Amino acid sequence: MLASINPLGERARGTRFARTFVWYLAGSIAGGALVGGTLGTLGAGVRSLIDPTSTAIAIAVVMVCVIGIVLDLGITGVQLPSPRRQVNEDWLATYRGWLYGLGFGFELGLGVVTVVATSAVYVMLVLELLSGTLGAGLAIGATFGATRALPLLAVGRVRDPAQLRHALRRADRLAVGVDRISRLSVMVLALTALGVVIAGGGA
Repeated sequence: MLASINPLGERARGTRFARTFVWYLAGSIAGGALVGGTLGTLGAGVRSLIDPTSTAIAIAVVMVCVIGIVLDLGITGVQLPSPRRQVNEDWLATYRGWLYGLGFGFELGLGVVTVVATSAVYVMLVLELLSGTLGAGLAIGATFGATRALPLLAVGRVRDPAQLRHALRRADRLAVGVDRISRLSVMVLALTALGVVIAGGGA
């Protein structure tokens, strides 16, 4: 996405990067909030039927996190399930900046309609469901959408092709660290939920 939407490309297409980015951010937040709100509402319905305890919810979180970590590390040889598609870059030459910005952002904010690189995305979806409320689901999803869009700012100050190449190389290097942070976050969440399970079991 950094190579597709950047100040150089936007200027060549007769639009401004800042405006496209704002629409991209709005679309990503909207996509994340839509999924989060939907899952939170579904979770509320499930809770009204089975009324799970906090310990049961924590066990579910631990299980999902463990499965995610195993898939991320490739321990079983089973790959993380993921669509193969990316956003349709033909939109760049077809639509105005605000429209492809909004569209690309919305698709990425949904989280699972384009390539999924980390199990943290699926863990987040389960958390939205387990939150059991519309508000919590919206908050989790909107936060994900905003976070998904912010990396585009890495090319926000690019003014020439050399700067763009440098920014793209730096983004590639940072991606490795981001993957590790995602896995670490899932591990921390699993340990936190495990603590809830242990505390609940000893009550």
